[in-house]
Amino acid sequence: QVQLVESGGGLVQPGGSLRLSCAASRRPFSRYAMAWFRQAPGKEREFVAAINWSGSSTYYADSVKGRFTISRDSAKNTVYLQMNSLKPEDTAVYYCAANNFAGVPGRATDNYDYWGQGTQVTVSS
Repeated sequence: QVQLVESGGGLVQPGGSLRLSCAASRRPFSRYAMAWFRQAPGKEREFVAAINWSGSSTYYADSVKGRFTISRDSAKNTVYLQMNSLKPEDTAVYYCAANNFAGVPGRATDNYDYWGQGTQVTVSS
């Protein structure tokens, strides 16, 4: 069982930045593919970004490419999502997800076995 705890959400003005963190409870963390998803009110949960188990490959939704960066620190059992140039349409609850998988991380919620509780990100002036 893997427990994931997100932090770092909050209220930010358009054009601002936030960094989300997701701390994982289980070792070896480095064997897990990690991803971020988000869910806005009245919408389905959608893929944001993913990183493979080694950290050598990253994947992004078109809507965030060039603005968001996913990274991982295996020594700290933590994955990060750096969000820059935030827009009101980025407002959502952001969820961290994990899967014990060595291949290319998937973009569907069904590809992940473990989920955090979510952290709210609100982009508004």
